[in-house]
Amino acid sequence: MAKVFLNKEIIDSSQAFVSCGDGGFLYGAGLFETMRASNGVVFALDEHLDRLFTSAEKLKINMRGDRKFVADAVYETLNANELKESRIRLTATSGIIASENPEPTLLVTAVSFGAYPKEYYEKGILVVLNSYRQNPVDVLSGHKTTSYFSRVSALAAAIQKRAAEAIWFTVDNRLAEGCVSNVFLVKDSILYTPSLKAVVLPGIARKTVLKLAAENSIKYEEKDLSIEDLLGADEVFITNVIMQVLPVVAIEAHNVGNSKPGTITKKIMVLYTDYFNKEVQNVKS
Repeated sequence: MAKVFLNKEIIDSSQAFVSCGDGGFLYGAGLFETMRASNGVVFALDEHLDRLFTSAEKLKINMRGDRKFVADAVYETLNANELKESRIRLTATSGIIASENPEPTLLVTAVSFGAYPKEYYEKGILVVLNSYRQNPVDVLSGHKTTSYFSRVSALAAAIQKRAAEAIWFTVDNRLAEGCVSNVFLVKDSILYTPSLKAVVLPGIARKTVLKLAAENSIKYEEKDLSIEDLLGADEVFITNVIMQVLPVVAIEAHNVGNSKPGTITKKIMVLYTDYFNKEVQNVKS
């Protein structure tokens, strides 16, 4: 039986219940983080908590406990399930709506890690363009909230087309992100990614890629990008902490570059893997 952390303690998943009055259940008024653990170590946990608590403050979502409490809950869940390689989901809401003294909800789950197919990394993936639009002035933009149905719907439609991801644009036609990923492109050996000013999610893998680019003399720019920039790119790849770095070789019927993972993409893939492996070698005491 899987174990989960709910509010204060580790319990069997079959005994984990959230109130029917919880704001996360009723209105999607909550936040979540998806994390990857290897060797029993959660990659970039501090960065995940930075994003979680920053969003909680901005969106007025009360948190159960401080950063240490949440970090301990993550590791308690990992250890209770005896998992070394894991995908972890943390969900936080303010609790019961209209309660005089609402107690925030904190749920942490952990499952065995399932990797993307090896051929995705070797041959690259197909992505499609999404007809939905992201609104930079939406209060939820740039936050990883549980109000996620549009993302799930767009990704499901992409999968039906045999694509691995769907790309979003803003209402004013700027390149934004994928349903579950950040987007990068390469043109004339320069790495580009949409600026956070477009109110894209400040991805943990995105931040890692930019750090690695800076440390390895790869020129990069964060700027507004268009559909023309995307289709005119020499290389394209997408990132998140689960997939890490996935090369894109086709956008709809349009081939990217020579339809193979590009030189800079492959370099970033190696750098990211090496960095990840180094980070998870230091087992939490």
